[in-house]
Amino acid sequence: MNRDKRLGEFLRARRQVTSPDQVGLMDGGRRRTPGLRRDEVAMLAGVSTEYYMRIEQGRERRPSDQVIAALARTLRLDGEATRHLCELARPRADTGPPSNGADQVSPAVLRLIEKWDHAPALVVNHRLDVVAKNRLAVALFKGLEHDNLVRFAFLDPVAHEFYMDWEQEARNDVADLRAAAGADPRDPFLNELVEELSRASEDFRHLWARHDVQSRKQGFVRLCRRDVGHVTLWHETLRIESVPGLRIFVGEAEPGSPSQAALDQLDSLVVAPNSAGLREKTL
Repeated sequence: MNRDKRLGEFLRARRQVTSPDQVGLMDGGRRRTPGLRRDEVAMLAGVSTEYYMRIEQGRERRPSDQVIAALARTLRLDGEATRHLCELARPRADTGPPSNGADQVSPAVLRLIEKWDHAPALVVNHRLDVVAKNRLAVALFKGLEHDNLVRFAFLDPVAHEFYMDWEQEARNDVADLRAAAGADPRDPFLNELVEELSRASEDFRHLWARHDVQSRKQGFVRLCRRDVGHVTLWHETLRIESVPGLRIFVGEAEPGSPSQAALDQLDSLVVAPNSAGLREKTL
């Protein structure tokens, strides 16, 4: 996608989901479009309406740092979304080939996650492809045969049952994918994934158009398995610094809780792992 258009689409989407009361403006009644108007954003950012329109339309290619900072404040962007805005406004020069989709997980990382016998762990790349998982994650996701977390969330009806808070999980996945797209817009595999999901899922199209940007970090996730019931996990994200883009998603149940008992029951149903202890490229 043209970088000038990406900046304008991001600004347009974010002003449309920012309400007047969020920025201290009186809502003058019924509006034709949701969110803020262009003239309101311009006023709050301290620029002319015509200048802001040029930015949003891709005709102003080098807005100053001060203007970018003012727009970030006006649209109430957090730190990660502000960095995303800066990347769109100041794209780095291409210094190498685009991503080729290869993600090599070191044997040391595989051994590490397999030692976590009470915590399901997935290794994912920036597109949320699952490239490895430990024994307990194999048990937890058994029967959910998708190789990508976003594809599973939007294209498999089972996901609505598996994720007890499906809407929140779906929103988190899309925001994470949007953050990845900003970091590596040349990745053809990511672009193909977005195109596939956009064609197949109205829910995905709606969330993707919001331009939410937020990498997954930590929080609770509530899952449901028909065979063992509800499982609530505290989710944490660990980055693998030796391979940029790879992360470990690991979840832990409260010790002694019904969720831990459910995980133990699932684990008992899994056959002993092979020498690697893991399956790659499958969910």
